[in-house]
Amino acid sequence: MSFSNLLMKSGVNGGLRSTQTAALGLLNVSSRQGHTLRGKPPGVARTLEQRLRDDNVTDPEIVARVNIGFPQLKPSRSAQLKLRLEHLKAQRASKELEKLARSNKLVIDLDKVQEAYVQTTGQHDLRLLADHYGIFEHLFGSAYFVPRVPLSIQYELDANLLSPVYNGNVIKPSEAIKAPLVSFDGQLDPITGKSAEGDSYWTLLLTNPDAHYTNPAAECLHWFISNIPNDKIGEGEVLAEYLPPFPPKGVGYQRMVFVLYKQVSRLDLSKHKLDAKDHISLEKRTFSTLDFYRQHQDELTPAGLAFYQSNWDESLTKFYHNVLQIKEPVYEYDFPKPYLADQKFFPLKQPFNLYMDKHRDIKQVNKEYLERKLAKTHPFNGPEPPLRFPSAHPIKDVPSWLATEIRKRRLGTGRVQDY
Repeated sequence: MSFSNLLMKSGVNGGLRSTQTAALGLLNVSSRQGHTLRGKPPGVARTLEQRLRDDNVTDPEIVARVNIGFPQLKPSRSAQLKLRLEHLKAQRASKELEKLARSNKLVIDLDKVQEAYVQTTGQHDLRLLADHYGIFEHLFGSAYFVPRVPLSIQYELDANLLSPVYNGNVIKPSEAIKAPLVSFDGQLDPITGKSAEGDSYWTLLLTNPDAHYTNPAAECLHWFISNIPNDKIGEGEVLAEYLPPFPPKGVGYQRMVFVLYKQVSRLDLSKHKLDAKDHISLEKRTFSTLDFYRQHQDELTPAGLAFYQSNWDESLTKFYHNVLQIKEPVYEYDFPKPYLADQKFFPLKQPFNLYMDKHRDIKQVNKEYLERKLAKTHPFNGPEPPLRFPSAHPIKDVPSWLATEIRKRRLGTGRVQDY
């Protein structure tokens, strides 16, 4: 027996092969296409998300969210399955539905579909959308609630046209000048979801968490009605008259949030009432939903929610001057100055004229371009007609940067096209 056969028989050679295979595997991990990986290989090293989560450790008891709304009493799973089975049996036993379906004449009532959606999962979806838009965070802090009472809010544009408030849609200030039409089921029990006996009182608030400019943590109160009997908005006590949205030019979209509270009884909220002279005072309309709820959390429970977005339009110019009696604010973004490295004596691979213009006053550069354009523009006949074939005319005996500049002028490209 040879020495190599003895090694194979004893398993030494197999051990060497496994060690060699492991070394090759390690080499493949640490080197890919000639590039050596630095640090731990993928799968072992922590991702950026894991590193940020480990660096920003939070106490779950402190950041835990609190549900301040009404609970929902759901029927048992067996009762739900029983109702669903009975519904399916009734649908399958209907010969008229089968006949319409086979003849492609079955029409689905979308109003009933919408009503079923609102009563089942619609309000849970509204809560998720409100979380997405940061409404609960900016109004109630770490608290939230599931809207149990559906709110129907519509702005009347004309006699035959209404603009509904629907899950953060955009409504222009010119469309929201008048107070909206609000309706809800005032006899609905938020817990059981059934009609209750006796009178109930409600409070409706409309706030804008983005409209206060001196205090970013505060809100602007746009509408406040308390002691609404059942669903009769017109019979409620108006504590703050309706004020249309007024997002200034340049700030983007602002959120307008309706919150409906259910009262335990008729309440005295006269301390929040605004006088008639304070109707257009924005400082007097400073409001905090969180502080208001903390003061009356034993007497009020949030039950309904609706919101939309609004941005600037031309109608707000007159609104600022005539209604609010202030100057119209306009916001512009202040761009930082571009970074310029120290000037070099001989820059490589850069156009000479463009490099020199970077270190000059931009107003002077714009003035030179404008004077150059006006020098070739006749006061009555207008500018000179462009060349029919600009690329066919040769450019000789000039530096390369100037040849490029002349070519751009002929073609109307580059910075020259702005003038």
